[in-house]
Amino acid sequence: MDSTCCSASGVSHPQAFPSALEARLAIRRGEWVRHTSGLAPKVAQCNLAILPEKLAADFLRFCQRNPKPCPLLAVSETGDPFLPTLGQDIDIRSDVPLYRIWRNGQLVEEVTDIGRFWRDDLVSFLLGCSFSFEHALIDAGIELRHVTLGRNVAMYRTNIETVPAGPFHGPMVVSMRPMTPANAIRAVQITSRVPRVHGAPVHLGDPSLIGIADVMKPDFGEAVDILPGEIPVFWACGVTPQSVVMSVSPEFCITHAPGYMLITDILNSDLSLG
Repeated sequence: MDSTCCSASGVSHPQAFPSALEARLAIRRGEWVRHTSGLAPKVAQCNLAILPEKLAADFLRFCQRNPKPCPLLAVSETGDPFLPTLGQDIDIRSDVPLYRIWRNGQLVEEVTDIGRFWRDDLVSFLLGCSFSFEHALIDAGIELRHVTLGRNVAMYRTNIETVPAGPFHGPMVVSMRPMTPANAIRAVQITSRVPRVHGAPVHLGDPSLIGIADVMKPDFGEAVDILPGEIPVFWACGVTPQSVVMSVSPEFCITHAPGYMLITDILNSDLSLG
């Protein structure tokens, strides 16, 4: 299968598929088990949290109170693995490249299919992802170093506390992209128009001010160099629920592995405020 198409910048991207459906089918068949940055540049990608129904109402309130790290794009019916509002033939049990299985707040396994873990009481929450605004940043001529290098974006736990809801609480996770100050200003303008995929950055500059001791040692993803004349720019990140899981320790939970997202059929341009 030819997995090459044009990226957002118009340059042939060896990691991209001709359509979102083809990308999902390749993931479902186990042919793609890597991060999804740049994989389908024009469509929205989603973070994932799957919880038992008894926790779903509290988690829904948590997302509503924390729209920057947890912008809700869809919530499934209880026990239903299909998400028709997000795209054609989406099966949440098989269409994410890598899942994480959590028990009592501990990561116990990573798998490429969760069919054997599926239960009739599970509710899937799909959250907007910063990969979705990267298309607009690249179109504006802003280099995204992790995309250039074919890496997963760098993500960090911070000292920024989320607003609690029921048992859910914990620190926000952020993603980082180095930019020149001029590009950072432009990035703020562009991403302010897409609050459903995290919106504007939550911090620019000194990482220590948000509790990051070493920006070259991300908690998730892969580090990239910050070149002379650049500053780190930090966006709220949909990996935050995994940070919360570590704090709350629910008896059972499934998430995506950081950077291994669900690819939808929703166009990134349709998420913009204009």
